Amino acid sequence: MSKDYYDVLGVQKGATKDEIKKAFHKMAHKHHPDKNKGDDKKFKEINEAYQTLSDERKRAQYDQFGSADPGFNQGGHQGGFGGQQQGGFGFSQGGVEFDMGDLGDIFGDFFGGGRQRQQARRGRDISTELHVSFSESIFGVKRKILISKVSNCDSCSGTGAKTGSKMASCGSCNGNGRIHETKRSFMGTFSTERICDACHGSGKVPEEKCVTCKGAGVLNRQVEIDVAIPAGIRDGEMIRMTGMGEAIVSGTAGDLYIKINVQPHSTFRRDGANLAMDAKIKLTDALLGLDFVVPALDGDVTVTIPEGISHGELLRVKGRGVPVSNGKRGDILLRVLIDFPKKLSKKQKDLVKDLQSEGL
Repeated sequence: MSKDYYDVLGVQKGATKDEIKKAFHKMAHKHHPDKNKGDDKKFKEINEAYQTLSDERKRAQYDQFGSADPGFNQGGHQGGFGGQQQGGFGFSQGGVEFDMGDLGDIFGDFFGGGRQRQQARRGRDISTELHVSFSESIFGVKRKILISKVSNCDSCSGTGAKTGSKMASCGSCNGNGRIHETKRSFMGTFSTERICDACHGSGKVPEEKCVTCKGAGVLNRQVEIDVAIPAGIRDGEMIRMTGMGEAIVSGTAGDLYIKINVQPHSTFRRDGANLAMDAKIKLTDALLGLDFVVPALDGDVTVTIPEGISHGELLRVKGRGVPVSNGKRGDILLRVLIDFPKKLSKKQKDLVKDLQSEGL
């Protein structure tokens, strides 16, 4: 791991999102390039760390692989401010991408404007693992999984209101959905706004709360989910199910990530779109040839091994490998391994000598 993002922000690995955000604000205030003793390099490093650790999916990848986005850095941003995209809220400098959406909190604190742009609320992404057989990974399979997660309440459909109850204007925010606050700092007085905790930004609350979820709109329960595992999936690949993560009131649900663990096969190995296997035959079979039965995943197939085949030679069974597209499939690659005897009886030696005398 080239950089310890937790160390950059001065937090522990198990830090909460609020602790990470507070640490980021503190460090960004201290090292902002516009300040007297600001450090441009340190500021970029701090932002890079925050962009990773504040995003749950990136943070999970970073904790597992040491990188927030492994394998997807090719063709990245160019250095300097020329990487700014029209209509966006960010720019890149020196290969580090800055998200002005998060930095807006800091600049709002500096200049008293507060953050005006309201971001959509989104539930938490969750992940799980699923074990499949080698054959299921090749041809695909449908599975049902049972997971425990925060889901919308079925009784009130996520509204938090008792059936038949009306929604009223929220008294905490006067129906605005956001709370405006005035704060003082060493730089003066400034105003901020946050989402109302009572109505979660909707501006409305139920007159009577749902009995099942007690007005929360969501609750933790077990949910059965249908998972379609595509043909040809590899060991360790992730399936993303949009909107199947945890629910949140007045927002969209997060995503569900399923890691696929493929059990090894006793005969076959994956080789791209092909299935590779070893065929062990006797020396006499190599000399005389034979019909060899290949235990293909979708039914046995007989392959003729010709006379005089060499050790390590490859034979190909077309169209019996991994499905690719348009009904096409890869092949089975058969590597012939000749089992040379390590010890011969007297009779066998005499027979070999006879063959030797014949020029073989």
